[in-house]
Amino acid sequence: MATRPFGTCFFEQYAQISLTALLGSEFSTLVNRDRPDLQTPDGCTFGIEVTRAMEESKRAEEELLKDISGITPAPGDDEIGQILEYGYAYGLKKGKYIGVRELSYWAMALPLKRILESKVSKVGNGFYGHFEKMGLFVFSRENLKEAEAVNAMNYTLQLQENQDIRYNRLYLADVNDLFVCNLDDGLRQSSRLSRHPITQGQRQEFYLEAVRKQLGH
Repeated sequence: MATRPFGTCFFEQYAQISLTALLGSEFSTLVNRDRPDLQTPDGCTFGIEVTRAMEESKRAEEELLKDISGITPAPGDDEIGQILEYGYAYGLKKGKYIGVRELSYWAMALPLKRILESKVSKVGNGFYGHFEKMGLFVFSRENLKEAEAVNAMNYTLQLQENQDIRYNRLYLADVNDLFVCNLDDGLRQSSRLSRHPITQGQRQEFYLEAVRKQLGH
């Protein structure tokens, strides 16, 4: 598969940066391609599909449109300045705003349950090819409680229990936490999920590194 073109992969890069920082250097060698978005250079060992979920409602839509642009920077507010300069906001301002470059990404997002149904179906049908291990990384604009992450994990396990091709890992990310769900067979329920807090400093670091990659620096 060809490498993803400039301007289409901020979130894929943000996902890789956060996985590397929070989980380990083995994620640093993944390359940004398509079907799935992140994968090992050999194209067969490990792949991660990156997607997003947000609430579907009139209120959420109105807030999204209100937040995306035309924001007047407050004096000394570096984060708002960065949103306006680069067009991306994820990871800044605790997820409150959306940058103008992110509008189409979030506008097409589906709620978590429907995203899981769609992505599990696609992986089972071989849409993302055949990898030894597969992961699904889902960005959320809403802060997730641990119970919600557990419910999402259990629903994914249920959806794919009769499939030959499955996800081995589910990564659920909001701006404050990364939940890692181990979907492999034979594990105790209590050992399947781990939570990795993301500090304000890390959010800023992930954001700026993803922007630098977008700009080719």
